[in-house]
Amino acid sequence: MMVVNALRYGTLVLAGWAMVDAAIRPTPAFAAAGKLTKPGWLAINGIALIVMLVFQLLSVQRLAAIVASVVYLVDVRPALREVQGRGRGW
Repeated sequence: MMVVNALRYGTLVLAGWAMVDAAIRPTPAFAAAGKLTKPGWLAINGIALIVMLVFQLLSVQRLAAIVASVVYLVDVRPALREVQGRGRGW
């Protein structure tokens, strides 16, 4: 039960992190990085966050939401940081 709760809340935090990160990035950075627009990523991450609140841990919808959040964090976020001049540092 503790593992299931850890996964449930961990994925919820992941989606929240992606949402907040997309919200604080400047709009022109998305175009400069050649990625989907800021409103597009805000919508994707917002829907992912809602899905994580509504659906069970191993549902197809929740797994799709996890994938969307991970794609933002491992593909879009580094590209935005590169455009903003923050490189690969922590």
